[in-house]
Amino acid sequence: MNEDIRIHSWPCSYYLDASKQWIPGKLSLTPLSIKFTADKTRELLVDFQLSGIGEIKKESSHLIFSSLTVLEKGTKHWFSSLQPNRNVVFNVLEHFWREQLLSGREGGAGAALGSSKGRELTGMLEGSQRRLEDTAKVLHSQGEQFDNIMRGLHKIEGDMDVADRLLTELESPSWWPFSTKLWKTPPESKPKENPPAAPPDPKTEEEILLRIPVIITHRPDSNSKPGKLALLPSGLEIRDCNSQLLHRFASREVDDIRVHSPYEISVRQRFIGKPDTCYRLLAARMPQLIPLLEIHFGSKVQLLEDALGFAAAGTAPAAELGTSLWRAAVGFLGAAANPEFPTAEGTDKEQLQVQKISQDEAKELRQILKKLKGLALETEAELERQDEALDSIGSSVDRATLNIERQNRRMRRLT
Repeated sequence: MNEDIRIHSWPCSYYLDASKQWIPGKLSLTPLSIKFTADKTRELLVDFQLSGIGEIKKESSHLIFSSLTVLEKGTKHWFSSLQPNRNVVFNVLEHFWREQLLSGREGGAGAALGSSKGRELTGMLEGSQRRLEDTAKVLHSQGEQFDNIMRGLHKIEGDMDVADRLLTELESPSWWPFSTKLWKTPPESKPKENPPAAPPDPKTEEEILLRIPVIITHRPDSNSKPGKLALLPSGLEIRDCNSQLLHRFASREVDDIRVHSPYEISVRQRFIGKPDTCYRLLAARMPQLIPLLEIHFGSKVQLLEDALGFAAAGTAPAAELGTSLWRAAVGFLGAAANPEFPTAEGTDKEQLQVQKISQDEAKELRQILKKLKGLALETEAELERQDEALDSIGSSVDRATLNIERQNRRMRRLT
């Protein structure tokens, strides 16, 4: 369950108003809630939803000790002695709280509590639809790059034809009656005009495939701070909260992207003789970005042990998630339309969940599934077109290489 995923935890102390004392323990953040567990008794003293938080502030207890306060349904909770420091914890908690409020039902974590199973499944499928649309956008951008390459190769072939005609004219001028091997163009008779250079392409602003707010950690000893991560066709851009560029990774410069959890990744560029450049990025909307990173960077994306554990639990936002959602949706739809329809598990619990799906929700789910099917077919067609374009590009490059080598030999014979 998404509610059980622990995104992060910090050692701290919690002020227990009942006993008027500070209790040491651990403050934990999940996609939907904040929890505090005492160290000695292992008792869960705090457990409330992010959606119920009214305010998160940095304050001082007894006017001396730095603390963090969380206002939840009129009750103020005090946390102090936060490690590594108060600013790091505040930035992470505020980020997930704001994303939960902005994104409503999903909030990077799933459906809100209290919603029906049909609405929950609809929200999950809508998230998958958005991710598939983002994937189609990446493929479309990649296809445009292939088209530009093809246009460049066609221009090269045209230039090669012009060069071939000029070389033929130089090798056999109309006024020379003898064999071309006995003729050599004098220096003054060489053509003075240079072929016109191709006009430079206008520099356009690069399209942003996806931009999400993130919590940025540059080095292990540095403070985490809010910022933004943008995926571009040419690489990744990391900016601070004021939109100032912190670092730009070109696609070829990224050596590996490690997925620590569905909400946290690290991007690294290796160097010889100096420290590597590495950024650790935590975000509530990271599950939307990771599938695009897998498409864009391929084998450079590595799932670490923790992320593989989430995937095994069915919570990782990889390609397998879309497949499991699709199968679950088909099972729920069939059961909603026909009570006798057997589900994947066939348990009484799932039958009770199926009964919570109304006819309107089933109709909405069918429409989303149709859209997903259409997007999948369009993606398949685009991939086939790009495969053909790659074959054509390979053949054009081979022909251009042979033509250039042949014309170089002809020019050397003329000198």
